[in-house]
Amino acid sequence: MKIPSAITAMIAGIVLTLASLWIGQNHGLMPVAASDEAPLVDGLFNTMMTISAALFFLVEGALIISVFKFRKSPGDETDGPPVEGNLSLEILWTAIPVVIVMGLSVYSYEVYNAMGGLDPMASHDHGHKMVAMKPGAAKVLRTAYAIAAPLPGSEAAEAMTTEEKIALGVGASPENQGKPPDVEVNVLGLQFAWIFTYPETGVVSGELHIPAGKDVQLNINAQDVLHAFWVPQFRLKQDAIPGRPTELRFKPKTPGDYPLICAELCGAYHGAMQTRVIVHTPEDYDAWMQSQIAMQQDEQNPAVTLAMNPADKSPAEFLAPYTSDLGITSETVKQLHSHNHH
Repeated sequence: MKIPSAITAMIAGIVLTLASLWIGQNHGLMPVAASDEAPLVDGLFNTMMTISAALFFLVEGALIISVFKFRKSPGDETDGPPVEGNLSLEILWTAIPVVIVMGLSVYSYEVYNAMGGLDPMASHDHGHKMVAMKPGAAKVLRTAYAIAAPLPGSEAAEAMTTEEKIALGVGASPENQGKPPDVEVNVLGLQFAWIFTYPETGVVSGELHIPAGKDVQLNINAQDVLHAFWVPQFRLKQDAIPGRPTELRFKPKTPGDYPLICAELCGAYHGAMQTRVIVHTPEDYDAWMQSQIAMQQDEQNPAVTLAMNPADKSPAEFLAPYTSDLGITSETVKQLHSHNHH
């Protein structure tokens, strides 16, 4: 019995839809979602995967069917029918992409707004403040990146002392706009390392430590060239721009150890510009912070010793024994030293 073409088309459409939906939800391409913002991005990505799978099956299926159904019969030397065009078909294949692109544009707009990207200034008094550090922490920070320090009077140097800048980036979500963050961290990107300063305590670290379930705000600056702060598990990426502070506000939800990668080509050792984001439980975060404060107050800890670099050693030679305590590899220090002398 021959099945009517309408029923065949309906069955094919159902199978195509189900297969596309399954692929869109089970592609397994994304890492663990470790922030409250991640499901928003994943929803958009899954929608695009569903649409892409449907279009792939539709186009490739039509090609395969055409190869077998409309192939030349043995001994047939005639020309094909002189088809010049089909206005209805052309309108259809133009209208479908337009509708898809417009729908994805509206969806992505809503996701970006829900993450706080449309108003990064909402949590500020229209200024991006650089909070002063404690004197001891300031000495450590200056010593740690002295080998790549900007020239006095340069744009990068001016950016480090500017009191007020217009914030760019991803700010507070609509429900948190106007509310101060639970944790604020100043982030400095430089060739080829990240340095994190906690302004409330003056703690300085080469790794980012944050508590799960708390609203975190990163005030991001670049000392030399363009860098990008990217944590794939958070689904967040924000440029670090010399002379122009940027902001990234989010809420980590899953304790763990995640890679932090520079996603902008920033020089010869760009690939080595990596560190870790460690998401603690609130209790473990408080314990870590207290341990760092205690170390900072201890005269024998590396933070104090770093401020007394003997003149007979180069910065790279002196910093090498303490890099593990700061979360910076010795290879990075050597690269910084080499880069500065080239």
